[in-house]
Amino acid sequence: MLELNDKEYLKAFGNNLRRIRKRLGFSQERLAYEAEIELRQIGRIERGEINTGILSVKIIAEILQIDKKNYLIFK
Repeated sequence: MLELNDKEYLKAFGNNLRRIRKRLGFSQERLAYEAEIELRQIGRIERGEINTGILSVKIIAEILQIDKKNYLIFK
């Protein structure tokens, strides 16, 4: 079971992903399509409901053109 700090981290990661996605004009549908990830999965990642795999994070970061050094750094 995730500790509170882990849950907070997942929520912060998801909020940051949502902020970047929207800033770039991507819909959840477009991101899901380009990443070949289920639409529901994108929503669950953004809400911090799941601990997604590192390869999914890498694919999403590449699509959104997030610098690899920074895709796990957020406020």
